[in-house]
Amino acid sequence: MKKFVLITFTAITFFALSFADTTYTVQKGDTLYSISRKNQITVAELRTANNLSENDVLKAGQRIVIPEADIGTAAALSSSNKKTSPVANTNVSTSTYTVQKGDTLYGIARKNGMKVPELLQLNNLDNNAVIKVGQKLKISGGAQYTQEAISASQNYSGPTTTIRLDDKAPDTRTYGSTVSSDANTKWPVKNPKITSVKGKVSGVQLTALQNEKVLCIHEGTVMYVGVYRGFGQVLFVQSKTGLIYAYTGLGSVNVKKGDYAVSGSELGTAGVDPISGKPGITFMVFQNGQPLDPRTAPRN
Repeated sequence: MKKFVLITFTAITFFALSFADTTYTVQKGDTLYSISRKNQITVAELRTANNLSENDVLKAGQRIVIPEADIGTAAALSSSNKKTSPVANTNVSTSTYTVQKGDTLYGIARKNGMKVPELLQLNNLDNNAVIKVGQKLKISGGAQYTQEAISASQNYSGPTTTIRLDDKAPDTRTYGSTVSSDANTKWPVKNPKITSVKGKVSGVQLTALQNEKVLCIHEGTVMYVGVYRGFGQVLFVQSKTGLIYAYTGLGSVNVKKGDYAVSGSELGTAGVDPISGKPGITFMVFQNGQPLDPRTAPRN
């Protein structure tokens, strides 16, 4: 058993170092908002990665985790729906995990091959949930380890990575094939060439004219506006049914967080796609952090 735990711990350690998150030491005057902007992620992601509540105050010298950017997780955590719907698939195999000292929802999800939205959904947790030592959580996924190995990994004292605040972030997208849609399908830009986008995201790349207006295709509340790592200027619009429409790679933005965008209203202008060097935007739709096919997502 000890040999199995050692082997498993080694696997966890290798996994953790291969996909290590970065750390940041809080400076005087820092806030979660300012740190999120420097690192081009959302405040909600920072809170979840560090098990912080909305009322927690940062202290100079405090070390916090800067999570790997995941636009699906960012969309789910930016949602106004305080609780996600329980998992509908009753065939999902689950096990129980006991929260240990130093755990976060983000860390637990990663160790078990899950996404944060999946973990929240499986446990019917609030988007702003803060977990406590001893709390029991349901987990599922392909990378489940023994409780002994997980506890051992939390005591690992190997090297950490210090965040480097670069102005630019790597583009995580890759292009797939050109796809078609119904001629009557409404898009944020007129008559785009539609290309599937792969990699860590799932959506479509839409060609556009230079500085073309980007229009809202489904009314909703603007939940996030800002530069997001690897996607340039981004905004999320949440429909009343909870879908998040993500407009990314914008050249300019004409709305702010909290605005209500009506269908057909101008959200901003198209930017320049760094892959092709031509005007365009990447467009995605999410439900509880899971991507939907943008071609069939509801319009109004």
